[in-house]
Amino acid sequence: MHFVVTIENTGETFRCGEEDNVLQAMEQLQRRGIPVGCRNGGCGVCKVQVSEGSYTKRKMSRAVISADEEASGCVLACKIYPQSDLRVEVVGKMARAIVAKKSMSFDFGFATATAINQPDEEK
Repeated sequence: MHFVVTIENTGETFRCGEEDNVLQAMEQLQRRGIPVGCRNGGCGVCKVQVSEGSYTKRKMSRAVISADEEASGCVLACKIYPQSDLRVEVVGKMARAIVAKKSMSFDFGFATATAINQPDEEK
């Protein structure tokens, strides 16, 4: 069964099977909403706060996720497996980078309309 994961920081969504961890599913679909680090729970780069939904989890390093954080839904995306649709928010030191990427937009301001004067027709 597949579930929809929504990254609140960017509004990006992707599908994730219950047998895949959230980070792995995002990478397989070439999405970039959650920062990627070691992919094994040791670095803490993929730290997210789950605001909605249920999931199963694997053991997380206490060096990057405290027991209190984990109990409140702050987890590593590489260590959670969805059991329903999820809404997550990237937190921690990498959150600013994700929000900055989203707010960057390019407007080159090119105007493509040009007035062309046609000579008057001869009668």
